[in-house]
Amino acid sequence: VQLQASGGGLVQAGGSLRLSCAASGRYAMGWFRQAPGKEREFVAAISWSGISTYYADSVKGRFTISRDNAKNTVYLQMNSLKPEDTAVYYCAAKVYGRTGVTEADEYHYWGQGTQVTVSS
Repeated sequence: VQLQASGGGLVQAGGSLRLSCAASGRYAMGWFRQAPGKEREFVAAISWSGISTYYADSVKGRFTISRDNAKNTVYLQMNSLKPEDTAVYYCAAKVYGRTGVTEADEYHYWGQGTQVTVSS
């Protein structure tokens, strides 16, 4: 399984970014983030079909996870960005088991991470 994350960058508070994660197949997927000095935290997840989505309370209403299964790509649309959203964002694939999982250690494969920086 290969995952390639992209789309990070520098944006002002209140702005938007869209992250992409291209996978080598169709899997349940999640986005996590890790800020300097902090533990990796769950952001959002989506089932392999795309029917079910899950969000951390901190991003609910601002971020949207979606997928294009024809392209084996998962997206994270991030709106109304805040400085506290600054982190390296990672996509992860869950090959088997239940979906909607928020624990990082239950995901089997990880992308390389993409930096998101939100300036105030």
